[in-house]
Amino acid sequence: MAQIITMPRLSDTMTEGVVATWLKKVGDTIKTGDILAEIETDKATMEFESFYDGVLLHIGIQEGQSAPVDSLLAIIGTAGEDIAALLSGGTATETKEEKVVEEAKPTSATVEIPAGVKVVTMPRLSDTMTTGTVATWLKKVGDTVKEGDILAEIETDKATMEFESFNAGTLLYIGVQEGDSAPVDTILAILGPAGTDVSGIAANYKVGAVVETSKSEEKAVTQTEATSNSQLPTSNSEGRVFASPLAKKIAQDKGINLSQVKGSGENGRIVKSDVENFSPSAVATPSQAVAEATNAVASVKPFVPAGEVFQEEIKNSQMRKTIARRLAESKFTAPHYYLTIELDMDHAIASRNMINGLPDTKVSFNDMVIKASAMALKKHPQVNSQWREDAMVINHHVNIGVAVAVEDGLMVPVLKFTDQMSLTQIGANVKDLAGKAKSKKIQPAEMEGSTFTISNLGMFGIQSFTSIINQPNSAILSVGAIIEKPVVKNGQIVVGNTMTVTLACDHRTVDGATGAQFLQTFKAFMENPVTMLA
Repeated sequence: MAQIITMPRLSDTMTEGVVATWLKKVGDTIKTGDILAEIETDKATMEFESFYDGVLLHIGIQEGQSAPVDSLLAIIGTAGEDIAALLSGGTATETKEEKVVEEAKPTSATVEIPAGVKVVTMPRLSDTMTTGTVATWLKKVGDTVKEGDILAEIETDKATMEFESFNAGTLLYIGVQEGDSAPVDTILAILGPAGTDVSGIAANYKVGAVVETSKSEEKAVTQTEATSNSQLPTSNSEGRVFASPLAKKIAQDKGINLSQVKGSGENGRIVKSDVENFSPSAVATPSQAVAEATNAVASVKPFVPAGEVFQEEIKNSQMRKTIARRLAESKFTAPHYYLTIELDMDHAIASRNMINGLPDTKVSFNDMVIKASAMALKKHPQVNSQWREDAMVINHHVNIGVAVAVEDGLMVPVLKFTDQMSLTQIGANVKDLAGKAKSKKIQPAEMEGSTFTISNLGMFGIQSFTSIINQPNSAILSVGAIIEKPVVKNGQIVVGNTMTVTLACDHRTVDGATGAQFLQTFKAFMENPVTMLA
């Protein structure tokens, strides 16, 4: 049975979306979880997954085109299926969840909203989302909220996503508590002037209710719109500059004149990435240009250019954006410190050669590092921890994430219960997960739940380096190459093999002595591999 995919409402204020890129074409086989397209909202450009298996039979909105929420985006079904009825206005078969939500809608009621008050409802963040769960509130009642602030983290049927505020004011009411679920369009929060009584709205607002704006509110809105329009940035040739609300906010925060920014969105619309990538130094006033030219003529001998300025712009993928955001959050929120130790690898090399001499057995040095780390974490569980504002969580299970370089960036598959695995089991699982990551077939569940992370660049000849902690972990181990060099043993200079590892720790959870003790235990296992087999 063919399924109609509609334009999702990916933010609380989204009324239309722009298809930035189609990642599938008509005739392609689609699996649940495949990325169908990248959709630009008034907030950001987001990947949109398929929640159905089948063949892409029809694309309703072409790249670069915009359409209202709930417009026909695509149709997925079986190859050769007749979809003429759907294209002529028919409807796809309702899912059970959709029927339940439709039947659960109460009779419309009228709710009057005081001036300056904004009701924020549970957004529909995916095409199949019918309810959402508030994972975390990042603001509390009484807090001042600015446009663009993160209000909460909301868990959908797809993922846990940050939910931004598109209004400014005081958080007056929270309608869905942490851990609770609620249908789409249920009242999530109320923003407005401090001290406003919103108890009537909270008590009477229902899903599907008709919101009646008071006369004073209408007047205030009209005055606000008039003021906003008078303050819109203009260009010399076209007047108003078209930009997304988030782009305007970022430009205002950075003091950037939007009339100088070139938009890459539909019809030249300026989006978030245009402002973030804008370089003010590239724009010079006429007087600056004349001054620079005069100075150049006066101080530099004539030069005939023989080359050509060449730049290539590569749009950031969603993976790259996510990596950048998470690493920046980790680096600037977790107080990092680093501990480095050098290992004698002679016994490890001999042990590996002996193990790999057995039939159908293949163990890498990285497998030995993972095993030694897992065993050391069992002896030093505080390194296997997570920081929360109200408590420190000590994990007594060991799930080690292994950083894998892929074409678009970095993935971290997770070995669940690593301490219970043998060396050969670790090797087989790492090979399987790394292969899935590189072929883009890895499942989200296979990258969740890590308690510690290992990053190994030894195969590239890197002797030592530091890594940024993969939050919510408290530590990450950076592993360098095995180097043959002169070492001192028993008072004699001999040729030996060493390897340098660096442990990055979150000082909020792991004290220096604790990190050092972990490395001492890790070193003992690596330098005497037979102890890992006991």
